[in-house]
Amino acid sequence: MERDLAVGTKHKGRGPGWVILGLLPLLGLGVLLAFIVLNGAGVARDGLPPVEDLTVERVALPTENELVVKVTNGGPDPVTIAQVSVNDALISGFQMESGTRIPRLGSADITIPYTWVEGEVYAITLISSTGTTFEAEVPVAVLTPGFSGATLLQYALIGFYVGVVPVSLGLLWYPFLRRVGASGMNFILALTVGLLVWLVVDGLLEAVELAGQLPGVFSGVPMVLLVALLTLLGLLGTERLFRRGREEASRLGTSYRIASGIGLHNLGEGLAIGAAFALGEAALGTFLIIGFTLHNITEGVGIAAPILKERRPSLWHFAGLALIGGGPAIVGTWIAGFAYSNLLSALFLAIGVGAILQVIYEVSRLLLKDSERTKAPALSAPNLGGFAAGIAVMYVTALLVSV
Repeated sequence: MERDLAVGTKHKGRGPGWVILGLLPLLGLGVLLAFIVLNGAGVARDGLPPVEDLTVERVALPTENELVVKVTNGGPDPVTIAQVSVNDALISGFQMESGTRIPRLGSADITIPYTWVEGEVYAITLISSTGTTFEAEVPVAVLTPGFSGATLLQYALIGFYVGVVPVSLGLLWYPFLRRVGASGMNFILALTVGLLVWLVVDGLLEAVELAGQLPGVFSGVPMVLLVALLTLLGLLGTERLFRRGREEASRLGTSYRIASGIGLHNLGEGLAIGAAFALGEAALGTFLIIGFTLHNITEGVGIAAPILKERRPSLWHFAGLALIGGGPAIVGTWIAGFAYSNLLSALFLAIGVGAILQVIYEVSRLLLKDSERTKAPALSAPNLGGFAAGIAVMYVTALLVSV
């Protein structure tokens, strides 16, 4: 009888009236929001100056006779650009594609006619119709590379040198690592965890730094943290569905997921290099290439670690792992070199952090399963030593990239 009562209660009242009851709170919310928008919640704003907030995202120098400033309006009110000055000299004749008024959350390119001198520093001031000023700077005036086949190939080669080549060289250690013994293989797995933990911290800090440069309306830092968390949870859920009906995922599959996570991190490195060249900082870009190349060779070891105890995969798998782990550096260099965006860069890095966290979970499970099988402690000396060595290697090679 209780069961029949529960079933009757479960389906009771599911008709048009039930739908209306569900929509009623939303209808009330809509009325409230409309009242606030129309009446300002009872607070009069007449006579108050508008709240203006422009964020300068990039300054490009496409020709020797113009500067292009890309801005985004993150404030609650539209912003009208009235004047522009370069090194305190007012410039007439600046152009904007959709007029001088920038709506809320809108972006605009402000083209300033100005003959600049290579190597000089330029301070740009944007003055709104209310007199509010917004500053931008060109630290070193250098022609911004335009889109062309030659530049596209050049950036692709840079990403290839930084990503694919060092990851491939790291994978060449695979035959040597297969001969290090059981404890040595666990050392390499623990070293992989150390490498990945470093990449998580490094990627998260970079993403947060970029998010801090976004307009406040985007809530950049919470966005980065939540995107990383959602990526982690989504991958864990997907892996559980994929693994349903099997005891555990294959170690080769784990290597592919490690390569994917590292690839997303290398995309961030490509963004840094492409941005440096796009801004004319060739010396910095070359320095980053050398540093990242040395830094990334250890990533090949991390990708190969899970498959050390399996039958040797075909060479096609190694080629695929190298391309997945290093190839995104090419894409990152293209994005930053031709159309850099702080928002997209922060999102890519956040997704990479979440992906690497999921890989850390998987590799740690491999270590724990091996510990259960051999009855050895999970926090053994080789495992702790490998973890510390992974962090130390990444720290030492990261010193070559510090600027």
